[in-house]
Amino acid sequence: MFKTNSDSASFEPETSGESNTITAPTTTGKAAKKSSDTAGIETFLQHLPDVVCLSHLRWDFVYQRPQHLLSRFARYGRLFFVEEPVYADCQQPYLQLSEREAGVQLAVPCLPHGFPAERVEEAQRALLDKLFAEQSIDRYLFWYYTPMALSFTSHFNPVLTVYDCMDELAAFKFAPPRLKELELELFQKADLVFTGGQSLYEAKKQQHQQAYAFPSSIDKAHFAQARKALPEPADQVSIPQPRIGFFGVIDERMDIDLLGDLAAARPEWQIVMIGPVVKIDPASLPQHPNIHYLGGKSYKELPAYLSGWNVAMLPFAINESTRFISPTKTPEYLAAGKPVVSTEIRDVVHPYGDAGLVHIADTADGFVQAVEKAMAQQEDDQWLTAVDTFMADQSWDKTWRGMVELMAKALHQKNQYQD
Repeated sequence: MFKTNSDSASFEPETSGESNTITAPTTTGKAAKKSSDTAGIETFLQHLPDVVCLSHLRWDFVYQRPQHLLSRFARYGRLFFVEEPVYADCQQPYLQLSEREAGVQLAVPCLPHGFPAERVEEAQRALLDKLFAEQSIDRYLFWYYTPMALSFTSHFNPVLTVYDCMDELAAFKFAPPRLKELELELFQKADLVFTGGQSLYEAKKQQHQQAYAFPSSIDKAHFAQARKALPEPADQVSIPQPRIGFFGVIDERMDIDLLGDLAAARPEWQIVMIGPVVKIDPASLPQHPNIHYLGGKSYKELPAYLSGWNVAMLPFAINESTRFISPTKTPEYLAAGKPVVSTEIRDVVHPYGDAGLVHIADTADGFVQAVEKAMAQQEDDQWLTAVDTFMADQSWDKTWRGMVELMAKALHQKNQYQD
């Protein structure tokens, strides 16, 4: 098993030309078209098939893109979120089914310790077959986050297949050798491909005619809470200011040398790191008196931590695993009203750096200088106005509805073809 945490902005899709780039609709007939699209979306949602998501990410791990999108489907119908197996003290494989917020049904395959690796796919297939039978899942759509799930779902016949490609998974540490091969198969099966960022779209658009860029979006109201003083969390209250913070998964994408250099260059700055450490040895992380690793926090807790920061940062390494990432943290930091400093991640540079909303640095010295500039920006009302204007139309609801519109059209076209 391997985990990712990627993400960024949103816009409503209108296809144009062979590349399916996203453009705005023309004024002529715009009102009529919007009315027709809305009717199509509502009809689709009223008759929503069961949504079965196959994911490499854990629902309870980090609240991010899958949770934002899929919880919205659960408001209209049944949503089954199928995770990768876990190993337990049991004699036979079984499927643990439990409920999460909004009625999401979490399905976790549990396998006995020492279960033969060559039988894992067979066990997952049998458990999923049983789930479908017991829950009477007969009209459904598949929503894939991992191509690896094709190995035990290829015999199903969904009414629609969506691949929400939120990362270049093959570039991640411990990626399964078969991942690239199975992704090619998934491109053949998928009716729609959504990508988690613009750079990932550019890399994938030639592989599927119905590929669309849907950078991750923002729950503005949630993170805007951090614009006012909130009660300090117990593990942050004693940390002096100024504070430069990060939240997210701490893994091979983190530039740990940059962290160490930043801490050494400005020992009076306090660096707050929030998030679980995965796929790397925690002992490899830089240890300085002014670096504070506070561990993972819930989505609900994040605004309280952000409220006490002076600057938020994206200290990602520039490597294969970060080549196509589109960090959701960018708009979340900005919605919180925090100046942001990032390394040269393409989907941060374009559009946030280009718009002058985020400071971009490509060296350790440059990062230190950028943080100094960002600190001076804390009371810049003009910058904050520009941030709010830029993100005025961004929301998870809009991103989700743009996806639903395309799904409704795709299913309608499939039904017409089959009839």
